[in-house]
Amino acid sequence: MEEKLAQLLEHLPLWFEQILSATVLYQLIVLLLAALGGLAVNRLASRLLHLDEGTPASGLRHVTRRTVQKVVFPLSMLLWGLLGKGALMLLALPVVLIDIVVPLLLSLVLIRILVYLLRKGFPPTPMLLAWENIVSTGIWLVVALHLLGWLPAVTETLDAVAFDMGRTRISLLSTIKLVVLVALLLTLAFWISGLLERRMKLSAYMAPSMQVAFAKFSKFFLITLAFLLAIDAVGIDLTALAVFGGALGVGIGFGLQRIASNFISGFILVLDRSIKPGDVITVGGQFGRVEELRARYVVVKSRAGVETLIPNENLIISEVINWSYTDPYVRISIPVQVSYDDDPEQAMALMLETIQTSPRVLAYPESTVQLRGFGESGIDLELRIWIRDPEAGVGNIRSQINLAIWRAFKQAGITIPYPQRDLHIKSAPHSLTEVAPSAPEEP
Repeated sequence: MEEKLAQLLEHLPLWFEQILSATVLYQLIVLLLAALGGLAVNRLASRLLHLDEGTPASGLRHVTRRTVQKVVFPLSMLLWGLLGKGALMLLALPVVLIDIVVPLLLSLVLIRILVYLLRKGFPPTPMLLAWENIVSTGIWLVVALHLLGWLPAVTETLDAVAFDMGRTRISLLSTIKLVVLVALLLTLAFWISGLLERRMKLSAYMAPSMQVAFAKFSKFFLITLAFLLAIDAVGIDLTALAVFGGALGVGIGFGLQRIASNFISGFILVLDRSIKPGDVITVGGQFGRVEELRARYVVVKSRAGVETLIPNENLIISEVINWSYTDPYVRISIPVQVSYDDDPEQAMALMLETIQTSPRVLAYPESTVQLRGFGESGIDLELRIWIRDPEAGVGNIRSQINLAIWRAFKQAGITIPYPQRDLHIKSAPHSLTEVAPSAPEEP
């Protein structure tokens, strides 16, 4: 490394002399004008497509706007540079520097388009948007070093920074390769698993639980395969993973039991098909619809729009009410009490008529009314109705039927009794039983 640094210092005066020569200055002026022209075209394109106003767009228009925003500057600078190259060639001036910059600009355009199109396969997140520019810039730097012929020297320098760990030599170059390969293969694995998951959701012949199970297994398999391929490509012996496996087992034994338990419980849920996306469940006092089955938790959305993240382990070890386990039909009981002075048969007939007020009540199975008993305050009746959409709510239809029953009873003169109690006094103090003497009348 010291010899290379010395050679670099020796060539610095020659490089400065070449840069300050007239032929190179002409090319630098052309490139500067091309950059200014690219900025002008970029600003004009932003105004025409309203890219700087933050207006929402979707579909093909959004893709077109974002693609133009990514490539308009390097592409316009490339065109201006080619025009400047033609002018210099007409003047019989050298264009060596422009010949180097042109493929760099072209590669930048292609890389930005490729990275942006690849990003469309993932859900948009702030982290992904931030890494898009970093990834595209890193790829472009590698391409630029390759086109300039400096890549072998850079790789040799990075490989010289190394240390030995047992029989394994770890260098800065191998570390960078491992990180890049892992990132690349993980990106490819997530993209393929996401594509498979979206394809399976469109299938009408696969149950939702099987879709989730296949998505989980495919993602786990692809991520594991990506790690193994990256480690093998860098040259690390796979037998060294035995130490890592032992350390992972100790970590699970001491501090990762709950994470491992939730992860395994997630696979059990999708395999035994006890909980599926779309099911309406009640667990721990939480009533809602199962939106997603994730690796560590289940997303349950309540009627209030609140999403609760329930660990998979809780659904295995605790009692869960699944309102739509085998079929979506659910019976709802509505208790009502009428006075002893009213006719219970008339009240039961009116209660059956009230089910017509709700289109959610099914004609089959039929709704029924039963006399459940004779209470302390009145006669206990119970209306039983059937619905097949518990995800639309149970309390709202119960409230609707109760209100209809109250209106029907009020119109028919049927009384809903208040609580009644009979008080019998067996004995009382003598002072309470004595009659107070009346006061003498005034004359």
